[in-house]
Amino acid sequence: MPIDLDKSRREGMRWYLLVAMHRAEPLGCGDVMLKTIMDDIYGEVTPTELHQQLSYLEKRKMVMLTKNPDGHWHGRCTALGIDVVDYTVDCRAGIARPAKYWS
Repeated sequence: MPIDLDKSRREGMRWYLLVAMHRAEPLGCGDVMLKTIMDDIYGEVTPTELHQQLSYLEKRKMVMLTKNPDGHWHGRCTALGIDVVDYTVDCRAGIARPAKYWS
């Protein structure tokens, strides 16, 4: 079965967005910083692609987004997002969280 590269990219990006915002607590991250991080991991990421994945995480109640009138977004992890990154809750499909290899 062929690998769906678009799906892998989207789900992986969601994981790394959560990790980045968790590391930036309690202030969170702006989309410019998040785009820079995603560009380093995935190559060129468009602002639209970034906003799509942030919006997905917001719909899953894992991040809170502030959408500024100038078009820039700022995100912070919710308690659920932090718990997913900390491996204290199960992670449903849609986010490529690596398997926990430690006990």
